[in-house]
Amino acid sequence: MTNLLIKLFIKDGGSIETPAVRSAYGKMAGKVSIVCNMLLCIGKFLAGVISGSVSVTADAVNNLSDASSGVISLIGFKLSEKSADAEHPYGHGRYEYLAGFIVAALILIIGAELLRDSIIRIITPAEVEFGIAPLAVLSVSILVKLWMMFFNRKIGRIISSETLSAAAADSRNDVISTSAVLAALVISHFCSVELDGIMGAAVAVFILYSGIGLVRDALDPLLGKAPSAELVESIREKILSYDGILGTHDLMIHDYGPGRQFASVHVEVPAEMSLLDCHEIIDVIERDFLREGMNMLVHPDPIVSGGSAGQLNAELNEIVGKIDERVSIHDIRVVRCPEGEKVIFDCVLPPDSGLEEAALTEEITRFLRINHPNCRCIITFDSGYASIPKSSDRD
Repeated sequence: MTNLLIKLFIKDGGSIETPAVRSAYGKMAGKVSIVCNMLLCIGKFLAGVISGSVSVTADAVNNLSDASSGVISLIGFKLSEKSADAEHPYGHGRYEYLAGFIVAALILIIGAELLRDSIIRIITPAEVEFGIAPLAVLSVSILVKLWMMFFNRKIGRIISSETLSAAAADSRNDVISTSAVLAALVISHFCSVELDGIMGAAVAVFILYSGIGLVRDALDPLLGKAPSAELVESIREKILSYDGILGTHDLMIHDYGPGRQFASVHVEVPAEMSLLDCHEIIDVIERDFLREGMNMLVHPDPIVSGGSAGQLNAELNEIVGKIDERVSIHDIRVVRCPEGEKVIFDCVLPPDSGLEEAALTEEITRFLRINHPNCRCIITFDSGYASIPKSSDRD
């Protein structure tokens, strides 16, 4: 069914890197969600009125919320495909992330409303009428929501969409909640035990727990989540594959929506390389990354591999390796002064190192002065992907 919908409504469905195609997938998913949830809402509402079940009626309201979420997702995908303009030079891709956050927030609101109604039903129990209509509607709803879960999950994976992943999780929650409501109706009828309110409360707690996780996942890209270790490593390996590149550091990635990533990175090149050759390599790197959907800005750092400067470089790397092998240094240069040498370099600390910058500066200086008694270390400490480094100067 999902593949049929893709063939019918998505033109050039394989070109998911194209914003227009990606948006078409998202808009199709939004329309499917609206139609299915509105039909389920009407059916459950009628069944809830007939049976007098608060859990069935709450489930109908839940589907109405899901239809609203589909509208929000549809609007989000539509807005995200807008081209960049003077006020938004990086495009409007984050509208999709915002839509995902709103969907997650609505899930929380529905969970809270369902919990409130269920507590009221527990306090003031009411008899629920058992009948074929509620059973049929709830059974059909479970099947439809199960299909929607797989549908949204598949489309979400195709276009790497957090919004559709949230919609898939919501459909999964609906399968669980509707199954619980159906079970409560059957058990209450045959065992003469009123489970309507208790089952509704249990479902509400589950929905709230899931909603909190979805809000967190939706907020991460809006707040600037760190890139995955896999992405960082793949970028590093790709850059190091070019001739003349000795190393790389200070990678920063900014996400302005799916398929709209901007990044900057420093690469180390031999100091003896000509400016023209260096520019050519950097130009090739930037063009190659742009073809893959990432706008990369590359800054070159010259590295002296021979002589006293090269020896000092090796010495410093050995020193920091003994302190913590995860610590890295770069941009090393030596400035001669009447009172001695200034050894200036950047140092990157892993986020969980627990190392104090002042203590680390003192330790590096102590080791370095064994062979360079008149040196003074000036260290700029960088956090991973930090944009505003802090400096430490140890006499």
